[in-house]
Amino acid sequence: MAELSEDDVVAILGPRVSDALAAEIVAIGVTKEELQAAFDRVVKDRKAHNPGPPLEPGRFARVVDILSSLHERGMFGEAGSTLE
Repeated sequence: MAELSEDDVVAILGPRVSDALAAEIVAIGVTKEELQAAFDRVVKDRKAHNPGPPLEPGRFARVVDILSSLHERGMFGEAGSTLE
């Protein structure tokens, strides 16, 4: 399992990601592939206006929750992120 770096987080989520958020995501322990999958899940759910099936509790679900809440607070989408 490759260790995720803050640079990986920024590469996937975009340059508007704060250092604190990147550090929080790294600390969860997801891989780069899991972060990309979580990002893709949030984008898909947003485009479908459907939260998708429930996720099993764990690090992947935690990252999906974080990314979903960022969208709700305007960090992604209309605020100019690459999450569209």
